[in-house]
Amino acid sequence: MSKRNNLFIFILTLGVFGILNTEMGVVGILPQIAERFHVSVSQAGLLVSLFALAVAISGPILPLLFSGINRRKVLLFVLGVFVLSNIVSIFAPNFTIALIARVIPAFLHPVYVSIALTAAASSVSEKEVPKAVSKVILGVSAGIVIGVPITTFIASATSLDLAMTFFAVVNAIAFMGVLLFVPSMPVKERLSYGAQLSVLKKPIIWQSITAVVFINAATAGVYSYFAEYLETITHISGTALSLMLVIFGVASLFGNVLGGKLLSKNAIKSVVIYPFVFGAVYILLFLMGKFTAPMIIIVVLWGILYAISNNISQYWITSAAPEAPEFANGLFLTAGNLGITIGTTVGGLFISGMGTQYIVLGGLLFLILSLIFILLRTFMYSPNKQLAK
Repeated sequence: MSKRNNLFIFILTLGVFGILNTEMGVVGILPQIAERFHVSVSQAGLLVSLFALAVAISGPILPLLFSGINRRKVLLFVLGVFVLSNIVSIFAPNFTIALIARVIPAFLHPVYVSIALTAAASSVSEKEVPKAVSKVILGVSAGIVIGVPITTFIASATSLDLAMTFFAVVNAIAFMGVLLFVPSMPVKERLSYGAQLSVLKKPIIWQSITAVVFINAATAGVYSYFAEYLETITHISGTALSLMLVIFGVASLFGNVLGGKLLSKNAIKSVVIYPFVFGAVYILLFLMGKFTAPMIIIVVLWGILYAISNNISQYWITSAAPEAPEFANGLFLTAGNLGITIGTTVGGLFISGMGTQYIVLGGLLFLILSLIFILLRTFMYSPNKQLAK
């Protein structure tokens, strides 16, 4: 892979990181945002859940609408909207304006991510495609698990304004990178979507989507209130909280690698076992969450399993529709973000109704629901059928 091509893929990845960081970076600063706008932490959680809902709605639709436009222009447009919305968020006079400034760019999230994956794949030889695509996906993971501790650290060390400025700066750098180094990418062939849409007639795809929605609800429903949980239950804040988020992030990057290996070794078995293992970690979290030393170990395990959920979710949907990989990836984004919306909303209800510690019960509930649909698909379709049908 040439240096020029490496730079091209790095810029695409940086943009993905900026967009995912904008989505999930607020997780670590929800308490400060709630304080600024005089709303509850569960209300502040709308900044996560409504963003995810917008992504879920636009996932299968907007990438199709932008599919005939020069890809470079679309990348610049999306990043430009993210920069402007991030600036508006910094100066938002009230919570409603902050919410609107979050939701509008969220609809364009799947447009950038799908184009970045396609552009990276088309920029290299067929043999190099998995490497190129994996680098862009790393931007997704890094945005979720590294952006949060960075933002939290900036907020605790300086101010909430500077933490939110970080979102705008990353997207602005990516915008300049695309402007200066990404060549024009006119669309030569528009794909027919009729055949891709036909995968929705298959029962296996709906079983898979439902399982992925519940998996993501189980992970995001607790993780979205990570900072709140550590502050309220474990009594960790400031620099120590940032350190815990860094530990979670590093563990998650390891989890990405481990998840790929597990799926390569025995995919079906890995998916079936996953809810049991994550459930055990949630039970430990519920029982030992008040103690700092055990929480360090729990956070490591939590981070690893959180990242594996991305691998499992992507595999579970794309393996159900191998004849339409692009559309399947759109469904993966939609199902994942719908799960985040549901999980974050239910997590907020558990906090306001029962107390912060009990968000773990919401996570366990969603894991049980995910297991039901995972087993349903597993028993209805043999592994061979799942991969070939």
